[in-house]
Amino acid sequence: MKTMNRIFKYAFWKLKGIKVYALVGKSGTGKSFRSKLVAEKYSIDLIIDDGLLIRGDRILGGKSAKHEDNVLSAVRTAVFDDSEHQKEVRDALQREKYHKILIIGTSEKMVYKIAQRLNLPQPEKLFRIEDIATKEEIETAMRIRYTEGKHVIPVPSIEITRNYPQIVYDTMRVFFKNKRPSPFRKRKISFEKTIVRPEFSKYGKATVSEAALTQMVAHCLDEFDSQLKVKKVTVQMKPEGYALTVRLRVPMQHQITTTLGELQEYIADSLEKYGSIFVASVNIEIEEWA
Repeated sequence: MKTMNRIFKYAFWKLKGIKVYALVGKSGTGKSFRSKLVAEKYSIDLIIDDGLLIRGDRILGGKSAKHEDNVLSAVRTAVFDDSEHQKEVRDALQREKYHKILIIGTSEKMVYKIAQRLNLPQPEKLFRIEDIATKEEIETAMRIRYTEGKHVIPVPSIEITRNYPQIVYDTMRVFFKNKRPSPFRKRKISFEKTIVRPEFSKYGKATVSEAALTQMVAHCLDEFDSQLKVKKVTVQMKPEGYALTVRLRVPMQHQITTTLGELQEYIADSLEKYGSIFVASVNIEIEEWA
């Protein structure tokens, strides 16, 4: 039955001519900043970014993960964990006429999960931030994120101020020169983006307890692989951030569908993105159980 449903959905989206693209990169590398340039280049109509459905300069539906005041609710919002949130965006998608949509996420698994929850086909083309930004640009974006706690939402500030005035920090305008200008004039495109400072991104607050980190890691891993259970997270503070030791309980017959390196990176990225927690290292210990 599930196979038939997948085939039906695939045929349905093919008939409608809908194509899904994905932009993937580590937290703070400038994905939201550059999403409009990707959309312009590939004539993409809609963008899904951190819980919002965006068309041009308008927010069509959803809610921003950057408005959440703690890491768990931010993670849930970004991956459309709430059924009402899913329904709102699915309904908005049904009202729109579009052929291409771009989903932004920190991992392939994340964008695939978002597509599934919004009843969209799986991405057929995936861009990595390293393909569209230089090493220097990525390093600059990460420095701004982790020293100043600034995030970008790819719509004008008037759209954000309407619903989330308390997180708006500044605005910026990005200019993009078309490499194929018309024969009559050079075409220069500009986009306004909003710089925000979410509550969960403000530094200098109290340190995070082991119990809180255990809960955060448990939720991240539930999104990653629901068979993985967090038994305990041990924390050691270092000058460069938290050094985590994560003890996992894994069913004896269960095969983890990724490498430990990818799992370590996923945990670090999730905590850094949604909790602004500086993660120096993640050590994973696996305990099998019948």
